[in-house]
Amino acid sequence: MLTLKFHPEVAGEIGVSYRWYQEQAEGLGDDFLNELESAYQVVAEFPETWPLLHKKFRRYLLPRFPFSVIYRVKGSVIFVLAVMHNSRKPGYRSARA
Repeated sequence: MLTLKFHPEVAGEIGVSYRWYQEQAEGLGDDFLNELESAYQVVAEFPETWPLLHKKFRRYLLPRFPFSVIYRVKGSVIFVLAVMHNSRKPGYRSARA
């Protein structure tokens, strides 16, 4: 299995979304985190499965929440560039690449 590395801003994105979901319903934020963990496992096992979003980057859509994991594979590392809400403008993350 490949190693996952995260852009430093990913933790903040996840934290904001977690808190928002927790405010909506107790435990919903935990469900969000659990779904992200499952997404990371699937991406690490089958990194080339999801379509290219832009050149080298791929996009995994979460099944339950309106979020995507944006990542690229380089050697034995999967670099997670963003965990973004699907209604957010996709270009915001381009400065991270």
